[in-house]
Amino acid sequence: MTDRLRAPTDTQLLDAVQRQTLRYFWDFAHPVSGLARERSNVAFDYGLETVTSGGSGFGVMAIVAGVERGWIKRAEAADRLLRAVRFLAKAGAYHGVFPHFLNGESGRTIPFSRKDDGGDIVETSFLMMGLLAARQYFDGAGAERELRDRINGLWSEVEWDWHTREGRDMLYWHWSPNNGWAMNHEIRGWNECLITYVLAASSPRYPIGPEAYHRGFARDGAMKNGQRYRDIALPLGPPEGGPLFFAHYSFMGLDPRGLRDRYADYWQQNVAHTAINRAHCLANPKGCKGYGEACWGLTACDNYEGYNAHAPDNDLGVIAPTAALGSMPYAPEHAMAALRHFYGPLGDRLWTEYGFRDAFSESRGWFAESHLAIDQGPIVVMIENHRSGLLWKLFMSCPEVQAGLKKLGFTSPHFA
Repeated sequence: MTDRLRAPTDTQLLDAVQRQTLRYFWDFAHPVSGLARERSNVAFDYGLETVTSGGSGFGVMAIVAGVERGWIKRAEAADRLLRAVRFLAKAGAYHGVFPHFLNGESGRTIPFSRKDDGGDIVETSFLMMGLLAARQYFDGAGAERELRDRINGLWSEVEWDWHTREGRDMLYWHWSPNNGWAMNHEIRGWNECLITYVLAASSPRYPIGPEAYHRGFARDGAMKNGQRYRDIALPLGPPEGGPLFFAHYSFMGLDPRGLRDRYADYWQQNVAHTAINRAHCLANPKGCKGYGEACWGLTACDNYEGYNAHAPDNDLGVIAPTAALGSMPYAPEHAMAALRHFYGPLGDRLWTEYGFRDAFSESRGWFAESHLAIDQGPIVVMIENHRSGLLWKLFMSCPEVQAGLKKLGFTSPHFA
């Protein structure tokens, strides 16, 4: 545990949590590549040499927020990110698509599973989302110009259309030079992968057509839900909404405020999803210890058995701070109450040098030893989007992204 503020104001508390969590991506980054380590502990046979492509994209956005807040010097951040993109330019990639995990020193692919040893188009989309936001932010000369140029190089080389398997009307998650399309994982919605289709449609060199989004991801409208849960109407997705990271990952860059297409209003979707998740925790049908007004949030995270995608229909009594804190834009009062609870009454067991531990279960008396890049990132970035809209403004200012969204039939105040 590290020292905590006594009776902080909301502003002081938000500053403290963002700044401390940012240390995961700044102080704990891999010393060679500068990329984000997958986790802070050794687990699942992955060591501290393992860096994550998607989590590094989240980390890039967190670093941008840190610069804007004055916690990191702009020149130092530009140099760090320049080191990272130089590393990525030489790292293992497959048709321009990065693997889920890389060795942070050598750049070699670390297989995620036996057959998942090649390109991961979803993790790559999270990485590119972060890099494009940084490209928009670092608009100066010298190192910043080289950073922009190198980001454009990586972005332009991603062969999004390769992942349609020769022109099918959908994207496929994985391709491997050793196993081809054997994973056969179709990317269909509703889930965290909206950003993958948006960036694939936005590509300057290897774009997909709109039919892949409408027929593949949206399933010709079958991703719609329209049912009510806890008396809350849910526009899209699985029963009761699924894990809360569905409302976070794509929307670290995509601004859901006023974002609409023929299937949903995405602000309404994310607000409803968050409200259903919290209402489930308040109802607490399984009688889990600790759940309440200020202790809620089910999402994918570590747990006492390993790792799981926790949700109302998969409630194992495990709360992840990233679930509520990543939902700060959608339920600010309730998220702030959770933040005060995690920082105050639970702080002795949750608060560390890198922010909050990944998850906890009071029913089991279990508190994670770990921090995960994909969980720490949304805490910094979504709090910043709530406070200033910074990452939303940057990413949505990309002309390619605006063109891609229009191609898929979206409307947004950013290009009204």
